Amino acid sequence: QAPLIESGGGSVQAGGSLRLSCAASRNTFGSNCMGWFRQAPGKEREGVAGIFVGTPHTYYADSAKGRFTISHDDAKTTFFLQMNDLQPEDTAMYYCAAQIPLTRCVDPLRQSEYSTWGQGTLVTVSS
Repeated sequence: QAPLIESGGGSVQAGGSLRLSCAASRNTFGSNCMGWFRQAPGKEREGVAGIFVGTPHTYYADSAKGRFTISHDDAKTTFFLQMNDLQPEDTAMYYCAAQIPLTRCVDPLRQSEYSTWGQGTLVTVSS
């Protein structure tokens, strides 16, 4: 089984919503933080949202604040990114990421925190 499997991407019109899911495998249980990242065509991958697992501490890129919400289920095996009021500039491939279990986490929005990445799910927002 792949360590992380994203789903929920799709095509929406501006102002619409999507909920991305990231199913974690046993290899990623125990990750102290989880993150969602995205990469738009021709751009570098950037952090969108991060969470210290099992805590209410969440972090968002400025572009995501007020519109996106990161969360996980009680079992901490599925992670979500609720995206509201989507705009064309949100069009990108979205990836979830996890750490090596029990590794200290400093900044959930920092890519270097993560060793395991999903295959990505595409979000396309039309105007």
